[in-house]
Amino acid sequence: MNLDGIHHITAITGDAPRNVDFYTRVLGLRMTAKTVNQDDPSVYHLFYGDENAQPGADLTFFEYPGAIPGRPGGGMVHRIVWRVGSEASLGFWERRLVDAGVRAERTGGALRFADPEGLAHELVVSTAIGGVNPERAVARDRGLREIHRGALLGELSRLRRTIAIAGTHGKTTTASMAAHALLALGWDPMYAIGGELRRPPEPGPRAAAPTRTNAAVGTGEWLVVEADESDRSFLELAPEIAVVTNIELDHHTTYASHAELELAFGKFLRQGLRCIVADTPQAEAFLDRVGVEEAAFFAASEIELRPDGSRFVWAGQPVALSVPGAHNVSNAAAALTACVIAGARPREVAGTLADFAGAGRRFERLGPAVRSGALVVDDYAHHPTELRATIAAARTLAPARVVACFQPHLYSRTKQLQREFGRALALADAVVVVDIYPAREDAADYPGVTGYLVARAAAEAARGRPVYWLPRMDDAAEALRALLGEGDVLITLGAGDVDRLAAALVSTP
Repeated sequence: MNLDGIHHITAITGDAPRNVDFYTRVLGLRMTAKTVNQDDPSVYHLFYGDENAQPGADLTFFEYPGAIPGRPGGGMVHRIVWRVGSEASLGFWERRLVDAGVRAERTGGALRFADPEGLAHELVVSTAIGGVNPERAVARDRGLREIHRGALLGELSRLRRTIAIAGTHGKTTTASMAAHALLALGWDPMYAIGGELRRPPEPGPRAAAPTRTNAAVGTGEWLVVEADESDRSFLELAPEIAVVTNIELDHHTTYASHAELELAFGKFLRQGLRCIVADTPQAEAFLDRVGVEEAAFFAASEIELRPDGSRFVWAGQPVALSVPGAHNVSNAAAALTACVIAGARPREVAGTLADFAGAGRRFERLGPAVRSGALVVDDYAHHPTELRATIAAARTLAPARVVACFQPHLYSRTKQLQREFGRALALADAVVVVDIYPAREDAADYPGVTGYLVARAAAEAARGRPVYWLPRMDDAAEALRALLGEGDVLITLGAGDVDRLAAALVSTP
C-alpha cells in the first residue's frame, strides 16, 4: 500500500500489539500504537510513520450490508476504518473485501464512527472493549442499540440450525474441523470460529484469493460456532447440537471454582437439543452432576500417531489426519460426531478431514528458521494442559530436539498456574520464557507476578535441561537463533503476540 504522509487507524480493541503486527506483516505498513485515552487503554491509534505529524485528510471506510436471512430489516455490516493519503491504493485484505462486494467510499474529516448514511442500527462490542470508548459514546448519542458479541452470535444461532462447540481446550480446532467437513460435503455452512480456517485454494478464476478466514456466511442451513466460556457468552447461544470437548478451570477471574465452571457448562448443554461429550468416565460423571440425562459420546480407537499426522478408527470408519497429536484425534472425533448428529453419514464424512490443514495459530508450521533450518511451529496454547499436548505433538515429528518458547498470557492465570506451566514446559528439551502478555489486565493489580515465576518453575522441573528467562522478545529471538540447530523443532506458545517472534525467525537471519 503506497501511503503518503501520516496515517492512523482508530482501533477498538484491547490488543494493540497484535494489530500492529497485522498491519506490519500482512499489509506491509510500518505501524506503531499510541494510547489516546488515559481512562481507557483499550482505545488507541495505530500510526503509520511519525506519530507526531498531522493526520492525513481522508478517511476510507468499507461497508458490506450483507443480509442475514430471516432477520427483519437487518444486515451484517463489516467496516474497516482508517485515515489514508489521497494516493492510497487498496491493499491485499481491502481488495479481498471489495471483491466480495464491499462498497468503498472516501469522505473528508476526522470521523471515528463512519456511518454517514445512518445505516447502522446497533453497535456490537466484545468483553475486551472498555466502557469509556468514543465509538460507544457516539452510538449512545445516536440512540443505537448496543449488544455484546455473544448476543449477536446468539441471534445468529436462532436463525440457523447450529452446532456450538465449547470446551476449555480444542474448541477452535474442533469447530474448524466441523466447518471443514461440512464444506467438503457441500453443505456450505455459515461458521464463526476463534481462529482462521486454513483451506486448500478453490478452483476457478478466484483461486488466488486468500483461503484463511474465521467466518463465512454460507448458503446452507447450518451454523458452526465456537462457543466461548471465558466470559460466559456461550450461554447466549441456542444450539441444536451442543458439544463439549473437555472442562478445566482456565479463566480464574470469571469462575471462582471448578464446580462453578461445571455448572455453566451444564447449562450450555441443556440449552442444546442434542449433546455431545467425550466417551470417558469423567464426562459421564460430569453429566450426572449437572443433571444432563442424555448425550452422544465421541471416541476414537486404534490410534496411530505418526510424523505425518495420525490414523485412527472412528464410528467403524478409518480416518486420516495430517495435523499431529493425540489431542487432534480427540478433536476430530468430536467434530465428526457432530456432523453425524447433524445428518451426515459416517462413511461419507470420515474422509473429509484428510486435507484439513488446521486452524490459524494451532500447531501452524511457519517454515524453517533462516539461520538454522529448524522447523518453526506456532501454537496458541496458553494453559498447562495445552502446552503438554502441543509438546507431545511436536515429539511425533521425530525431531532432534523440541525447543519451547512460551509467553504467559494474563497475570491472573500466571499467578494461579505458574507451577503447572513450569512442569509442562519441562517436557521440552530446552525452554525460553518471555514476559507476560497482559491483554486486558494491569500489572499493578498483580505485584510481583512476571514470567520469571514460570521460568523458575520450569528450571526446577527440568532436571538440568536449559531454561532461559528472557523477558524481551528481541532478546529471546537472538538467543533462539544461537540455540536452534538443524533437525530441531521450535514451538512458540501463547495467546499473545509471541507469533511475531516466530515469524521473525523464519524471515530474518
